[in-house]
Amino acid sequence: MAHNNRWLLPEGIEEILPGQAWQIERFQRRVLDLYHSRGYELVIPPLIEYSESLLIGMGSDMDLQTFKLTDQLSGRTLAIRADITPQTARIDAHSWQQQGPTRLCYAGTVVHTRPRSQLASRLPLEVGAELYGDASLASDIEIISLMLATIAEAGIERVHLDLGHIGIYRGLVEAAGLDSDAISALDDAFERKAAGEVAALLEANVHDDALAGMIRALIDLHGDLDVLDQARQVLAGAPAAVQQALQDLTEIAALLRKRYPRTPIVLDLAELRGYRYHTGLVYAAYINGIGHSVANGGRYDGIGKQFGRSRPATGFSANVHALLAHSRAADDSPLILAPAGDNAELLAAIDQLRSAGKRVVQALPANETPAGCRFQLINDKGQWHVVPL
Repeated sequence: MAHNNRWLLPEGIEEILPGQAWQIERFQRRVLDLYHSRGYELVIPPLIEYSESLLIGMGSDMDLQTFKLTDQLSGRTLAIRADITPQTARIDAHSWQQQGPTRLCYAGTVVHTRPRSQLASRLPLEVGAELYGDASLASDIEIISLMLATIAEAGIERVHLDLGHIGIYRGLVEAAGLDSDAISALDDAFERKAAGEVAALLEANVHDDALAGMIRALIDLHGDLDVLDQARQVLAGAPAAVQQALQDLTEIAALLRKRYPRTPIVLDLAELRGYRYHTGLVYAAYINGIGHSVANGGRYDGIGKQFGRSRPATGFSANVHALLAHSRAADDSPLILAPAGDNAELLAAIDQLRSAGKRVVQALPANETPAGCRFQLINDKGQWHVVPL
């Protein structure tokens, strides 16, 4: 690197400067207090682990997103987490085994080998919550409600919710008896919504015309809640597991419509978003102005089996940077400049302001005004007052 370019950072890596850093920290505090008020326990998983622990059963997409290096102490391969959800699953299954439903939450940075979208960071800061030990739709509703409450804490008023169910697609593909290569190719085509490729793959690999037709039809099954009526007709001959997944999706959509009547809901039966450890309902929240989700999650039953205890599981994570980039929340903490000195009345006035949540900095001997100061503390006839600078 040239001498005058030492300030450059790798592509997709950024530093957080004053102002934005405090905005992020205040948001995290509010969100963690929100989770705490709803009975979620905070965990802080390690940033780095042995790769076989962090990636076991996670699929190729997670593996490709994960940085790996050699441990100089053991010689084993280490991995830097690209997702915190598998770590919380391990905590529930092994490190903190509780009976009954377990609610965990977290806030931390993950590291991606490549950005999820064109302008996304490779160091996204995430907050999230996971609920283990309950397979009912009530758990999914609780998690989705908490996700929407998290977005509201960022000051975002308008959001729309995308819903899907991995079980519909997976159930049809399993019934088709495809081999692993064909499944991988079909997954990729569905994720890109490449209808032509999907049709070609089905023609080459699925000999049951009715089943191939149902799989192919998923591409077009997206829209408002009326899509569910169309789906019930198209999938009338589908296996029982697919029918149950469609019924679960229908119930979830109806419950969310009732609880959040002003939140637009879009159904997408071909959605395979997220990592491939998801097993059931999947969802994502979008806001106007950006093409990628600001929060997403879903059900991932059984992931804890890799760590000795298989449990139902559902959860979400939210991208803090994406949320706050579109937040309308104002900075209500202006900086106040107090005069230098150790006068008891002055110090008492400063302490009173700080106790009230104000930011106060005392002048240094050079008496230069710090950057960002818009107010000052002055003494007027024996009384201390805050006035514009």
